[in-house]
Amino acid sequence: MVKQKAERLLVFGFVGMLFLITLLFFVLPHPRFSELENRYLQSAPRLTWDNLMSKKYAEDAESFITDHFPFRDKWLWIKSASEQSRLQQENNEIYKGKDGYLFEKFLEPDYMKVMQYIESVNQFSSDHPEVNMTFMLAPTSVGLYPERLPAFAPSYSQKKVHQFVGNHMQNKLTFINGFDFLSSHASESIYYRTDHHWTTYGAYLAYVAYAEEKGWHPLDQKGFSIQTVSNSFLGSYHTRGQFNRLSPDTIEAYIPHNNPTTEVYVADTNKTLTSMYDTSYLTKKDKYAYFLGGVHALMTLTTELEAQQISQEKLLVLKDSYAHSLIPFLINHVSEIHVIDIRYYNGSISEYMSMNGIADVLFLFNTSTLVEETAFMKLNN
Repeated sequence: MVKQKAERLLVFGFVGMLFLITLLFFVLPHPRFSELENRYLQSAPRLTWDNLMSKKYAEDAESFITDHFPFRDKWLWIKSASEQSRLQQENNEIYKGKDGYLFEKFLEPDYMKVMQYIESVNQFSSDHPEVNMTFMLAPTSVGLYPERLPAFAPSYSQKKVHQFVGNHMQNKLTFINGFDFLSSHASESIYYRTDHHWTTYGAYLAYVAYAEEKGWHPLDQKGFSIQTVSNSFLGSYHTRGQFNRLSPDTIEAYIPHNNPTTEVYVADTNKTLTSMYDTSYLTKKDKYAYFLGGVHALMTLTTELEAQQISQEKLLVLKDSYAHSLIPFLINHVSEIHVIDIRYYNGSISEYMSMNGIADVLFLFNTSTLVEETAFMKLNN
């Protein structure tokens, strides 16, 4: 009898917990952005016949429920704390490496998908023979520092990915391999230890490489006032891994001594800003959004340059967030920079180029984005 009561209590308790969780799921708000994970969460799925037949609705529904599970941030923290108590060096696909570095797990990509993305870029280039196009591919920190991973941590060579991409890019496209200009500076601070981006110095090296490829004269570091804007940056790898006792990163801004005036039009919000830097983010978790105010689908930067400073009138940058700390260097040479994040921009890029007289394009992506980002297929829409 006592056993039966205990079993009933367990059953009622389990059913009651499921009911409570379901109720909380519908009652609690569904935030668009996760500060803890530093990413946009899955929105409510759209029920259409095409989505249903292609299984996209089921996949989006599963992601939506996972992303908005009640008190998800607390469960992630508990999971991380319990795993660290067992001295585990990996959590949420983030490794705790040597020298205070955190790394994202990088395994062998699906080369058939990578080839699809490359072919989409190649087709886009072929469709615009009058446009000069450069594709810069930046490794992430795990690509440059595999020796700093924990012992026996699996990792695939990003150099092999870059070689594959370079071998399959059309000759008309200029390919800039990030390993070529970063490897000789590997002993310097070119990546944040707790975040997936390169530092402002890493972005400066990319700027020099691109400027030299274009035949410009890049500014020497002495041409900038290098200012520390934050000493307390714990970035995206920290938010995902939730490892304790890590030293924060430092964020720097390179302000040219002859600082030109730049207006930034953000199409998403229909606002025009007078600075490329949003200091309000320096008090928030996502401090890297200090550069350009974070992710936007479409922006235009217009800079007042003297005639002798202009290396190029217009440039379109198709990018991920690695470009955010690079673009402030480019305004020293280009008077009008159009910036499209292909992950969030849903218009026709070809039509946009035609309407705005674009004759030069810079693709800038990191390796992790390239191997995973289906948005490359939008290029030929």
